[in-house]
Amino acid sequence: MSAYRKVVVGTDGSESSFRAVERAATLAAGEDATLVIACAYVLADQRSVSHAADQLGDDAYQIRGDNPAEDIVRSARERAVAAGAGTIEVRTVKGAPVESLIKLADDVGADLLVVGNKGLNSITGRLLGSVPADAARRATCDVLIVHTT
Repeated sequence: MSAYRKVVVGTDGSESSFRAVERAATLAAGEDATLVIACAYVLADQRSVSHAADQLGDDAYQIRGDNPAEDIVRSARERAVAAGAGTIEVRTVKGAPVESLIKLADDVGADLLVVGNKGLNSITGRLLGSVPADAARRATCDVLIVHTT
């Protein structure tokens, strides 16, 4: 019997998050588990986005309401297929990344939540919170933090 039957992985469209998707896909393939790829998005007012963009620079796409979540999960799915995952579901979820991923993991009965380590020691992590650290503290299932940076 496999240890993991349902694996949830979050992606924000960054190259490092796609590396987490590939690792989750490889693990799901080896466990014959379902892989659920999720991208959270937040609707934000223009003034807040502009202020945050000034602070975050290249990482500002994470807080823009126009983040192309559907395109992101489509690209992530292609990478997951290439990494060997069999059964794949994709979801776009409205809300902050940590809350959205944890709720999704609970809703689908995930055994494992996979996130990249990006943000653990960055200005983005201090301003927006660190997805990997917060997920590890708050998830009700196992959490794998993949070294992606």
